[in-house]
Formats: sequence, structure tokens, C-alpha cells
Amino acid sequence: MTRREARAEEIRAAGAKAVVCDVFDAATLEVTVKAAAPEAVVHELTALPPRFSPKPEYLAPTNRLRTEGTRNLLAAAKAAGARRVVAESVAFLYAPQGGWVKDEAEPMFSGAPGAFGGAVDALSDLERQVTGTEGVEGVVLRYGWLYGPGTYFAHDGSQAEDVLKRRFPIIGKGAGVFSFIHVEDAAAATVAALGRAAAGIYNVVDDEPAPQREWLPVFAEALGAKPPRRVPVWLAKLVAGRATVANAVRLRGASNAKAKCELGWQPRYASWRQGFHEALG
Repeated sequence: MTRREARAEEIRAAGAKAVVCDVFDAATLEVTVKAAAPEAVVHELTALPPRFSPKPEYLAPTNRLRTEGTRNLLAAAKAAGARRVVAESVAFLYAPQGGWVKDEAEPMFSGAPGAFGGAVDALSDLERQVTGTEGVEGVVLRYGWLYGPGTYFAHDGSQAEDVLKRRFPIIGKGAGVFSFIHVEDAAAATVAALGRAAAGIYNVVDDEPAPQREWLPVFAEALGAKPPRRVPVWLAKLVAGRATVANAVRLRGASNAKAKCELGWQPRYASWRQGFHEALG
């Protein structure tokens, strides 16, 4: 399902059936989902712009999809008799306290700065809806930072562009821990979740959470870029804002142990060290 006919053509070209429908049109959405008669519904709705940004307005349309859009989609799924709903969340909004690698039981970052504050609220609402709707097996997949074709971390993505132009520095000690996942590995985990996952929440990340100071030079090397600069925290706050700095110095990574055990899933690219060089796209 897509809102745009142009996108529907891309979906058909890939070999799938496509329907044009707006998730905010609840009545039409229900008719559309009933016509498909799905056993399961996969909810990956986003409205992210081409360029990554820490500004609040960057995530506002996607936040609405994750709150109001999720309510409409769950209602349509129930009306159509769907057994299961699998929904996208993210694994990089854990509270920046305690250990550096988090499992699914750890709290989200309530009160996060900048655009991430609204994102946490919206994703928490999505997760509550998906896992708390009676009569539906709700599975939430918290993806790590996506890389590969069509992502911000692709060769032609905005994060790669900033690295190539040396506008993506290591901030302070670069201690913030990132968990990555290649888009194909995220897709494989999603397929696995359709069949065998118990209802609940799963981190979908690779095997090697790593601080910014470790992964960013490897990413630059894979792109053929010069090594990233280093800037102090105070300067980064002036130039890039608190949210960007918070990621660089306080971000927590995520453990994939639950997903590997309960989904029977293994990432093809076990580490970004391999994936950045082989499969950026």
C-alpha cells in the first residue's frame, strides 16, 4: 500500500501487487485492507525526507503516521480478521543511562532533546498500540541504523554525503554507541517475524554495537572519503545542536540476542565492519 501512484508503479515493477490508499482515510483504508484479506499486516509507514536532520519538523509527518496512522491501520487489520501485525520501531532511542548496550526491557529515552523527543513519544505510542490491541498478535521490530540501498547511509545517502564533505565529525570522545543493520537483514528479520515470533518487541541489529569513534572512520574509508574530523562538544553544540551531540556522546546500542534466539534469524552482515565495505549500495 502506498499513497502515490508513482510509488505503486515501482512496487508492481518489483513483482508485488500495489494499491494506492492514504492511511489517514480510515474508511477507505478499512475497505482496502478487507479486500486484501490479509493473515498478517506489516506496518512500515514513514514519511522521511531525503536528507537526515535533527530538527523537530523533520520527523513530524512520520510521528503522525506512527500515532494516528497506526490506530487506523490496526482498526482496519482487526476488521479484516488479520491474525498478526508486525510494525517498525527503532533501536536507538534507549535512555542514555547505565550500560552501553540495551535489551528490549530497558526504558526508552523519555524527554530526549530535539526531534528525538517527539519521536520517542510517537514510537512509544505505536509500540503500546501494536502490543496491546486485543485480538491481534502484535510484534514490534526495533531496527538499528539502516544502511544499504535507499538509506541515509547508502553511497548516495545524505549521511554519506556529509562524510564525503567532512561535515560529519567525531564529537568529543565519540563514545555514543550505534547499532547498525543492513536493509536486507532488516527485511529478513521481518519475514521471520511474520511466521514464528511470539508477540512482543525485538531489537533487529547486527552483532557489534560500536562507539562513533570506531565506526565512523570505517564508514568514511568504505566511501573513499578522508578521515572524519574531530571537534569538541561545546563547538558541536553551537553548530549542530544538542540532539546531534547527544547521539555522538551518549547514545546507547542494542542487543540482538532475543531476535536471534526467538526468530531463528541471523544477520548476513554480522558487523558493520563487513557490511560497510561490501554492501553500502
